[in-house]
Amino acid sequence: MLSRLDKVGAVIAILAAAGLVLEPFATVKANRIVSGRGVGLFEALPPAVAAAGLAVLVAGLLVALRRGRPGIRLAAGAIALATLGVLIGLVPGHLVPPGNALARVSPAAGFWVLGFAFAILVTDAIAKLALGPAARLAVLAAAAAGLAVLLGSGLWDGLSVMREYASHADSFWQEGGRHVALAFGSLVAAVAVGLPLGIACHRSPSLRGVTLPVLNIIQTIPSIAMYGLMMVPLGLLAASVPLAADLGIRGIGTAPALIALFLYSLLPVVANVVVGLGQTPPEVVEAAEGMGMTGRQRLLGVELPLALPVILTGIRIVLVQNIGLVTIAALIGGGGFGTFVFQGIGQAATDLVLLGAVPTIALAFTAAIILDALIEILRGHRP
Repeated sequence: MLSRLDKVGAVIAILAAAGLVLEPFATVKANRIVSGRGVGLFEALPPAVAAAGLAVLVAGLLVALRRGRPGIRLAAGAIALATLGVLIGLVPGHLVPPGNALARVSPAAGFWVLGFAFAILVTDAIAKLALGPAARLAVLAAAAAGLAVLLGSGLWDGLSVMREYASHADSFWQEGGRHVALAFGSLVAAVAVGLPLGIACHRSPSLRGVTLPVLNIIQTIPSIAMYGLMMVPLGLLAASVPLAADLGIRGIGTAPALIALFLYSLLPVVANVVVGLGQTPPEVVEAAEGMGMTGRQRLLGVELPLALPVILTGIRIVLVQNIGLVTIAALIGGGGFGTFVFQGIGQAATDLVLLGAVPTIALAFTAAIILDALIEILRGHRP
């Protein structure tokens, strides 16, 4: 019997059992600010629904505990996660009286622990399946489609975080667009500067010996301090040069956030260009020279294409890093999803914090998976 026990599944089972037995499934509050009351699965839902949901979750745990085919484990984890999504969406309809617009229902620790446990099951199954990049993208698309169905069906409309979204729908998409623009804009600027700088560093050891340590020092400055450092010179510039202020360059706002993110992005880009070019096999370079290629032709036709997977790894690091750092930029008026995070902290409204935090995590997660797949495809792995 023990020989059939899956070690990862045992950890999942312990986590899930703790989430089911020790922690509340949902929290009910009289309004968005006051403390709430935790309720278990059978108090949060009609008994028949709770029993059916519990049966699906326990079945998922049994599949996780027993060694089996990764495909079955993946399906069990996905079904359990979907069941959790449906169950939490049904809680407001059972606990909140009709017409009560003030009461709030949000997922509690038990829901999050169960979700984490089954997410481990899905991740473990995907790792054991050793899916190619195209298959991983298909799994990501399926997860996004499932989430879109839940959101589009209106099943989650009664949850507190969705009520916060309804109150901030216009500013949510506006801040989301600003978040993406800051993350990608700083990335594009860093690639435009970092790529030629990395090529120059690869060819000039003396330049590399100065540039990389300086960029490394910039990388060690805490994000809050970096944003603060940008405020003073840009504020003075806006005060002394009216054209700069007219162009939106001020001590607070988008400009200092964009410059700080650009500076943070330079080290991964430059370092990966140097490493990628340095890994080009000498015999390949010699063969290109033997064919009569000029230095520019070798760079564009041989060295950069061979270094592209390593360079993309640096771009992946920068993009995921910037998506997270843009959140902090809200402190200096940079906007983005961090606006909701800090508003929620100030108002002690945890669901408003989630309205900013969850999309940020989803963006970073999606960007990482897509770029990882692209890197593997470029390295010649099976699609």
